[in-house]
Amino acid sequence: MLRDKDTEADFQRFLRRVDDVTNLLQGLKSPDSAEQEKAIAETEKRLREQGAGREEEEEEEECRTTVNRTLINPSGTPRVQAADADGFLAALEKDAKERAQRRRRNEKLANALKEQGNEAFRAGDFALAIQRYSEGLEKLRDKQELYTNRAQAYLKLHEFEKAISDCEWALKCNKNCLKAYFLMGKAHLALQHFSECRQCYEKMLQIDPQKENLFKECVEEARLEEQRLREEQRAQRELQAGSVAALSIQELLQSISSPGHDLPYYTGAISLLAGAVTTCSGQTFFRTNNGFSILSSEAVRGAFCAESKSPAEEELCVSLLLLWQAACAGNEENQRVLLAQPEVGAQLPELLSRGTAQIQRETLALISLYCEHEGGRRLLARQDLSRWLQILMAFVKCADARAESAMNILSDLSGEERFQAQCRATFSTAVSPLFTQLLVCARQVSARQVPWAALARALAVLGRLCADVGLRAQLAQSRECWQAGLELLAGCPDASPGYQRCVFALLGLMMNLLLESNGTIQDFAVPISARCLALLSHQDGRIVTRATGVLSRVLPASPSAVQEVVRAGVVKKMLKFLKAGGQLTSSYAIKTLSVCTKSSRRAQEELLKGDKRFQVLLGLLHSPDELTVGNAAFCLSQCLLLPGAASSLLGSGVVQLLLRHAGGDAARSSVQQNSAIALGRLCVAEPRHMQQLRKLNGLAILNSCMKYVQSS
Repeated sequence: MLRDKDTEADFQRFLRRVDDVTNLLQGLKSPDSAEQEKAIAETEKRLREQGAGREEEEEEEECRTTVNRTLINPSGTPRVQAADADGFLAALEKDAKERAQRRRRNEKLANALKEQGNEAFRAGDFALAIQRYSEGLEKLRDKQELYTNRAQAYLKLHEFEKAISDCEWALKCNKNCLKAYFLMGKAHLALQHFSECRQCYEKMLQIDPQKENLFKECVEEARLEEQRLREEQRAQRELQAGSVAALSIQELLQSISSPGHDLPYYTGAISLLAGAVTTCSGQTFFRTNNGFSILSSEAVRGAFCAESKSPAEEELCVSLLLLWQAACAGNEENQRVLLAQPEVGAQLPELLSRGTAQIQRETLALISLYCEHEGGRRLLARQDLSRWLQILMAFVKCADARAESAMNILSDLSGEERFQAQCRATFSTAVSPLFTQLLVCARQVSARQVPWAALARALAVLGRLCADVGLRAQLAQSRECWQAGLELLAGCPDASPGYQRCVFALLGLMMNLLLESNGTIQDFAVPISARCLALLSHQDGRIVTRATGVLSRVLPASPSAVQEVVRAGVVKKMLKFLKAGGQLTSSYAIKTLSVCTKSSRRAQEELLKGDKRFQVLLGLLHSPDELTVGNAAFCLSQCLLLPGAASSLLGSGVVQLLLRHAGGDAARSSVQQNSAIALGRLCVAEPRHMQQLRKLNGLAILNSCMKYVQSS
């Protein structure tokens, strides 16, 4: 089993011999004659030592015939010295080849045994897996994978010390073995060696900094385990000191576990128990006294899992939910244990979809406890969430606090990768129809009956889900979704604050979807642009900003949309926003102008007319935002195609400004490219700018940028 000191010493000698043979071969093949002679001398020495060792072994074997080893050479010169150096090299290479052949043969056998061990491990036969890995190590003792695989099997059998030993052997084979440090950390954690556990995880991060997420999960697991141990030790001390709360919790749990009582009896005991577990010690007593196995009581389980509940069963179910809220509030270990109960995970969506209003409220309150921290959200994400999106979204129609609670939960879950993956898998059957239904319902019912605030939260949740590229691409292709969104933007009779929040959220969702490019967006570009143009006069500045953002992203998809908004006066509106100076709105506005001036001469003319001597554009060229500078330079370059535009800039300092950007080191290449194009067009249209360029010694910079000018 390669555990004792003799075995370890033998293993180390084996590795050193492999290194020595490799070094000798390299020396014998060296072009340096001195290195060759040194290697030959060392080879002769080793062969003499090996020959002497063999003679001693043969003399000890009585059954063998004694051989006369007297040297016949009368000159007395040793046989090894008379041999040709090439002969030694050939002998050494032959020995190396034989060793390599044996290693390949043993490695093939070891790999076969490793696969057998892996099959046994997957089948759950960990003892057989250990046996196969051990047999493989007998064939090839320096195979790191066999040590780490056997360590993993030892972990499954709770033989943690053996797992640590195997990880140490694996690290002798490969000092940067991540799996060895990971498994060793798990083993130390199981043995409650928290300091050693963290050291292993830190080594993982040192070896591969990209494993930061895994590192954080492992360290968090260790923190929770250490916290659990401290809490249980403290609770044990209180119990030994005669804690009344501990005795009360034990008695109440015994009462609930006793059969033969009616439901009100159990409901009363559960309610009393909920009042006793409000402290950290009370929560720990509850857990350590198997409080979460309360569903093992047939009466309690029957009431909790009943599809159609009687009033008494509803009351018991509510008291049980309140108990779990008290036991899990701020206690991550209790939250983990609760969701580990099979009936709980299965019944939560049922209680949300079919329970009474009170049961739904308490179920939502319980789930909300998990959403307060990252660990709890991960626990929820491990559940089967395929129905959760539909169930929670259905609460949008509720006029009470259930809607807000459900949307808060969805908002928290929307950032979890597992939840996003499940939504992506059920897009066509759940996400898209649900989104469309929400928006259609909002248009069909009376404005006062629509829970606008909850609907706005639902749209914000969908916007967060669109951070997932797969979901975003699917939703952006849905014609039904775009149509429903446009109908909602058409307006609301009372234009209530709730409706405005909904519009704001919908515009944010549209901006996310417009990061995609597809035929559906091209088809809807004109009506989307028209709706957004109408919103540019809205009294809410946040809505104006987002409407401008949607315009900046949808217009590139359709030349027809550009022509429509230019005719409707978009250039004048964008100039108004740019003069107002809001940074985010300005970035969207200049992007919109760059799209319009690219394909519309009318847009160029209106910009030239509305921005006297291009004061607005020149001001934007001083912006610290590179994207804004690049778009401003592009707009300027487009307008310089118009007669008289370049002359209006004489004496403005534009040459120096563009020259600085064209020869600068901005991270965005569009800054240099668009500035160079604008500078080239400026000098071509008005030669007097060329004189200023010469004074600034800028010809060399302009020549280096000619590739941009020529391509334009």
